[in-house]
Amino acid sequence: MSPRKPETLDALTGFPGFIGRRLAGWLLDAEPELRLIVLVEPRMMDAAQATAAAIAPERIELVAADIAEPRLGLGGDDYDRLRAQARRVYHLAAIYNLAVPLEVAQRVNVEGTGNVVELCAAAERLERLAYVSTAYVAGLRTGIVYEHELALGQGFKNHYESTKFQAEVWVREWMARVPITILRPAIVVGDSRTGETQKFDGPYFILRVIAEAERRGQPIPNFGRSEAPFNVVPVDFVVGAIAAAAADPAASGETLHLVDPEPLTAAELTRVLASEYVGHGPRTRRIPPRLAEASLRLPAVRERLGRVPRESIPYLNHPVRFDTRRAVAVLEPHGLVPPPFRDYAAAMVSFFRQHEMDATLLPG
Repeated sequence: MSPRKPETLDALTGFPGFIGRRLAGWLLDAEPELRLIVLVEPRMMDAAQATAAAIAPERIELVAADIAEPRLGLGGDDYDRLRAQARRVYHLAAIYNLAVPLEVAQRVNVEGTGNVVELCAAAERLERLAYVSTAYVAGLRTGIVYEHELALGQGFKNHYESTKFQAEVWVREWMARVPITILRPAIVVGDSRTGETQKFDGPYFILRVIAEAERRGQPIPNFGRSEAPFNVVPVDFVVGAIAAAAADPAASGETLHLVDPEPLTAAELTRVLASEYVGHGPRTRRIPPRLAEASLRLPAVRERLGRVPRESIPYLNHPVRFDTRRAVAVLEPHGLVPPPFRDYAAAMVSFFRQHEMDATLLPG
C-alpha cells in the first residue's frame, strides 16, 4: 500500500468577510484536495459556520482566533499545526471602516498583521503569504503611484490608511526571508456578472444618493471633481487575482496594484450609475467638496443624502492614479484583466435595485 499523501492545508483570515468568503470558495473549487483552516473572530463564529456550510463544510475548518493576540490567540496544538503544515496563508483580516478609531485600527491592522507574518516566518512548509493591503497606502499622494513605492513622506486621510501603511511596512521588512506577495486593491464593489455584494457602502453611497434624489424629483448631487479618478474594481477580479498571484512563483516578492488601469472620474462614474438607475440622462448638480463635508455633519442633511459618510468625500476628489505594470505582467497570463466599469455598472445597479431596502446590506 502506498503511503497516504499528506493533505494540503492553506490558512485564511478575514472570513466570512466579503472577499474572504468568495476567496474560500474559489480556492476550494480550484483544488479538490485542498483543506482550508480559517481563523475566525469568536464573535463572527455563527456567521462563519453558516457561510462555510454553504460552501464546503467538510473542507473548511473554523478555528476561533484573535490575530491581534500573540500567537494569534490560538492554542498550542492549532498554532503548531499551522506552523508545521500551512502551505499558503491568505491574510485578509482588517478593519475597513474609514472612521475607525486609531487604537482599534492599530491593534487589528498593524499588530494583527505582524502576528500573522511571524507565524509565516516560522512555518516549515510555507510557499506563500498573500497579504491584502490597499492601494490607499498611498495616502495623500497625487499623480501616479507605482507598485514598488511605499514610504515617500505622505500623509493620510484617516486611520484606516495610516495603519494599513504601517502594516505594509512591517510586511515588507520580512520579504527577504518570507515568500510574500502584497496585493493592493482599489475600492472593491460587487461581482461584475451578478452585481452581488455584501454591503451597500463605498461607491454604493453614490447609488443611495441617486435613489434618494430620484424619489424627491431633485437633481442628483455630484460630490466629485470632474478630473479626479475614482478607482473601483469588482470582487470577482480581486479574488481571482489573489488566488492566481499566491500560486504563481513569478509573484513572490511582488507588490501588485489590483486596480482599474483606466478609471472613470468620480463625475463620470456618478453619471454612469445615475443613467443606469433612472433609465435616461440624469440631471446633476455639483456640490463643492468642502461644502459637502460640512453639510454631512448635520444629521438631517446626511439622512436626506442617503446617509453618505463625510469620510468618503475625499476619495471622490483625490487626483491619484495607480500604475499596474507588475500586476499586468503577473495576472494577464492567467487571463485576469479588470473589466471597464461601464461593462458591469448595469449588474451593480440591478442588484442594488433588487435589494435597496434590505437592512442586512445597509451599513450600521
